[in-house]
Amino acid sequence: MDVVSDAISAVRIGRPSSQRVRVSGSWCARLAPYDGAGFHVVLEGRCWLLPDGGEPVELGPGDAVLLPHGTGHVIADGPADAARLARAVPFEQWRAGAGSRAGRREPSAADDGAAVEMLCGKYRLDRSHVHPLLAELPPLLHLPNRTDSADPTGLSGGAGAEAGAGAGAGAGADPGLRSAIALLGHEVDERLPGSGVALPSLLDLLLVYMIRSWTAEHAAPGDPIAAPGSRVGAAGTWPAALGDPVTAAALRALHTDPAAPWTVERLAAEAGVSRPTLARRFTALVGRPPMAYLAWWRLTRAAALLRDTPDPLAAVARRVGYSTPYALSHAFRREFGTTPGQYRKGPAAATTG
Repeated sequence: MDVVSDAISAVRIGRPSSQRVRVSGSWCARLAPYDGAGFHVVLEGRCWLLPDGGEPVELGPGDAVLLPHGTGHVIADGPADAARLARAVPFEQWRAGAGSRAGRREPSAADDGAAVEMLCGKYRLDRSHVHPLLAELPPLLHLPNRTDSADPTGLSGGAGAEAGAGAGAGAGADPGLRSAIALLGHEVDERLPGSGVALPSLLDLLLVYMIRSWTAEHAAPGDPIAAPGSRVGAAGTWPAALGDPVTAAALRALHTDPAAPWTVERLAAEAGVSRPTLARRFTALVGRPPMAYLAWWRLTRAAALLRDTPDPLAAVARRVGYSTPYALSHAFRREFGTTPGQYRKGPAAATTG
């Protein structure tokens, strides 16, 4: 697997959930902070998202928003002052009361009557051992649809571009993300046979494309090591790491086969550079030397296998490059402060239901 896929797989638990919402008139709903990641895709109309501690973001048709750290926020028909935010209706109550006073009021002569339809949802994540790539994501990623605007490239931030430094290469600038959003809209509109399988898969695809778009937009131009004043510092080091041929090749090798008997020499040969060059670039961009990253990733992968599979400890040890269950247990306890057996019982009990 690759880094983005592995980073998501290591923390994702269960299936994503989504709800289709259609509303008009004046409305304002609050979504509380969540121990996962939230998202919205606007299928029709316009609305506003007001993140806790961030700047308001205006959303239009085809826009996608990811809140990777579960930041609390309000969605509303327009900008809201503090008094209106304080009166925002909890999302579940608002959704259940659509058409009632709790969810919205009847349109008045002052309303333009425009309806808003969106897909709102959540990804369940285990944040106990989150990959640093995901930890570096800003509080809010706004991926606007710019294909029908004066900015067809989607590179301008638009309203709310300061919110968490997340606005950037929009959905309109990424054909894959654009297609995923179009397919999502089709599935929720048509309710076709098999949508129970297709919709969660498309939501997983949406998450991958949103993270991929962010990393592509924030990859440092040129040589990120030779240009320390580049955008590496603004968005974190991982976009630069994935955009650097040497570091990306080493990461790809480690994630493709973490159980292999890797050494710095072998990894440098895989990347086509000398040992010192690999060590310098990898450490600068990833934040730890290659072998230290490999040790951490093996244990993180072991934790995910213990959580998600019934495989015996010996099988888990072999899959992540440990010769014996004892060797894995010793390293696991040193890293996570608990034994593999205790870890397997704890998260399993916490994530059932």
